[in-house]
Amino acid sequence: MPPLAEPTPWPIPLPEASPPAEMAIHHLPTGTYLTRAAFAFKGGSFRDVRHFASSAVLVRHPQGDLLIDAGFGTGVAAHIAMLPRFVRAPFEAGLTVSEQLDAIGYDRRRLLGVLPTHSHWDHVSGLDGLHGTPVWINAHERRYAAGDPDGKVYRSVSEGHEIHEYGFDHGPYLGFPSSYDVYGDGSVVVALAGGHTTGSVVVFVTLPTGRRYAFIGDLTWQIDGIRRRVERPWLLSKLADSDPEQLRQGLLRVIAVEGLMHIVPAHDLDAYRGLPLLPAPVDGPVTPPSSGHPT
Repeated sequence: MPPLAEPTPWPIPLPEASPPAEMAIHHLPTGTYLTRAAFAFKGGSFRDVRHFASSAVLVRHPQGDLLIDAGFGTGVAAHIAMLPRFVRAPFEAGLTVSEQLDAIGYDRRRLLGVLPTHSHWDHVSGLDGLHGTPVWINAHERRYAAGDPDGKVYRSVSEGHEIHEYGFDHGPYLGFPSSYDVYGDGSVVVALAGGHTTGSVVVFVTLPTGRRYAFIGDLTWQIDGIRRRVERPWLLSKLADSDPEQLRQGLLRVIAVEGLMHIVPAHDLDAYRGLPLLPAPVDGPVTPPSSGHPT
């Protein structure tokens, strides 16, 4: 199958960012489930069984910490049972985000919220153990999650959580038409991607070292979609994506910056390699972000 046309590499300097020296990110793996590569991207093999990651990423920032996605929760088996039978897969659960935070004595008062890249079950299941932690979600995704059948798990695990609805009022970012600068320093920028769900986002993170990451959610399920420039198989796209053309445009935008940052599809286990796990906790007061909480 021919790949997508190769986009022009990003032609100008990357957006400026001033991440504070104390900023860091950490990978919180919570489990995996099995999917064949043939179902993940065009040209994948039926013999190639992939362990799809279900993870969270903790962004530590002196203005307060943020979780990108929530991984598997304690009720993951029940959450999977809520899905249509044809999409259920064998899974292996590890420690939840909540358990990992508690194990290091993390002060949850530091945690501003959980920002899902989108509201599908394998990104929000862990909300069931993060009681009292706000959920940050944009209006597009909030409407999607409220009405789409694939929002069933989200509706269950988000019950009782405070919802912070953020908007995209900081203009274009790396080809995406609109964005939200979480801390006002360019270190964490959320870009509206859409396509997979109507409010899917890409979270761009810049560290004090200058290293950059793009946490792309489900623009593609595996890094092969970026490196081979291929989309999901037609039937899987038909089942999983709200707007395949919009998703294709988002995929091409990320391909255009691949050489400039580390791309992390949410379910590619290997893409998380090199991200540190949780260290010992850092204590200290939290100051709200200078750009303010979303409302």
